[in-house]
Amino acid sequence: MEASWSRVTRGLTELRGFLRLNPGEESSPKVAAAAAEAANAETLLPAEREFQHAAKTNNLDTMERLFKKHVNINAVNDLNRTALHFAVAGNHLSSVDFLLHHKARVDIADKHGLTAVHLAAWSGNLDTMLMLIKAGADQKAKNQEGRNVLHFAAQNNNVRIVDYFIQDLHLLDLNQSDEKGRKPFLLAAEMGHVEMINELIFLNLFTSEKDNQGNTALHLAAKNGHSEVVEILLQQWEEINELNQNEETPFFLAVEEGHEKCAELLLEAGSDINTSKKDNISALHIATENGHTSMVAFLISKNIHLDPKPEQKYSALHLAIIKNNLAMVNNLVDSNHDINALDQRHQTPLHLAADLGNVEVMEMLLKAGCDLNIVDQQGKTALAVASRSNHALIVDMIIKAERYFKWKQEYLRSGNLPHEILSFKQDHRVETKQIRSSLWNLSYNLLKMHEWKKLARFWQFTDDQIKAIEEQWTGKKSYKEHGHRMFLIWLHGVLMAGQNPVKHLYEDLRRGGFQHLAEKIRAENNAGIESKKCAIL
Repeated sequence: MEASWSRVTRGLTELRGFLRLNPGEESSPKVAAAAAEAANAETLLPAEREFQHAAKTNNLDTMERLFKKHVNINAVNDLNRTALHFAVAGNHLSSVDFLLHHKARVDIADKHGLTAVHLAAWSGNLDTMLMLIKAGADQKAKNQEGRNVLHFAAQNNNVRIVDYFIQDLHLLDLNQSDEKGRKPFLLAAEMGHVEMINELIFLNLFTSEKDNQGNTALHLAAKNGHSEVVEILLQQWEEINELNQNEETPFFLAVEEGHEKCAELLLEAGSDINTSKKDNISALHIATENGHTSMVAFLISKNIHLDPKPEQKYSALHLAIIKNNLAMVNNLVDSNHDINALDQRHQTPLHLAADLGNVEVMEMLLKAGCDLNIVDQQGKTALAVASRSNHALIVDMIIKAERYFKWKQEYLRSGNLPHEILSFKQDHRVETKQIRSSLWNLSYNLLKMHEWKKLARFWQFTDDQIKAIEEQWTGKKSYKEHGHRMFLIWLHGVLMAGQNPVKHLYEDLRRGGFQHLAEKIRAENNAGIESKKCAIL
């Protein structure tokens, strides 16, 4: 009985109070039961409370004993529920029969307007329903939301109940809209009841009418991911691009909730993939915003428009970066989304990634060849944004990219571009450990305060690049870290060019006026080499 009761409370908002003192209050069953019992104690006599509990647990012996003591079988608790409410909700035929036989009132409505026939329609027990109707229950009773037995039966897929009222009693006037403007057909579609949908179509109770929010049955089925119902409805539908009050089509709702199968069925039926809602939010935008990675991939595969319209505030790629969804960023970049699209602040995706300090996203965008020179409304490049946000790793990645693409342009003309695996992230490879160790020693132990800038200019670092490196200030000895970062950026370019870094460093130090450092580097790298000359000689 408790399992059946829980099923009622889960399915209907207005029935939650059967297990909880306050409808909508979330609590454990023990707490809820204690609260309900405490509330009942205020409105019920002890014998009446015991009688209701007996009806709830189908304890006929107790009910009989208390009835003989003249207990009020129609007593109501604080939610205006009687023993009959509990017996019907629990599908206890013997208790229902006992109560009706002893003239229990059948049309008492609880504080939500629920009567016993509503509970019987929800539970789907036709025998209980027949007993209530025979006892004179109001077949057309409505709860506070304007729902009758047909609504409850349709909502919980109880076909036998629907058939009884429509085919046996011919009560077609039960097919009405509730307070939300939803007829039983819309409720069945919302819940995804295939059997009920087919039955209502057979009974000519199909409707393409909209509820108070402009949703049709197709909207509701698509929104809740009921692909089988969507497939059935599409056979009946003429206008599949209808808009609800939020300017959403059924397809848009399916995308918004991440229901790929529903979206595919609607597209095959002719839905507009490039539909948009208020504020020019596209299906691609909403899928990205809601983190539906597979849906984004699906939309891309169906050739949805990728680039934002001028009136849109941002692109899908901006949203994917904000969400830090690497898979979506990768999908959008690989699908030729405009990687230099501008948002309302005139920021590119690269600006946004630089501001957020996202190394992995930055790596993807740099590899894709973003324009590093675009400035935002404040006149800042992505490099300046990263520097302002104190993201040293991002600053270094952008400088590496700037220097790499400049070098690449020069060498493309000669057709002599090495086939290196391109990465702008920090280098942690074992094969570069020795040279990186030498560079660390050079910057932290040998270079003086202003020497790193002199060497940076010799290596053609721009003033903006030097300024961006220098922006990260940690104290009077920050120049050591600045120099170290400069060396690692230089090393990245040398390795990408396929050159020998040790030899290159030695020669550049000599040419740059740092002969004493060049000799230290040679001595350091000759140490341990016994049988052959140093490679830098």
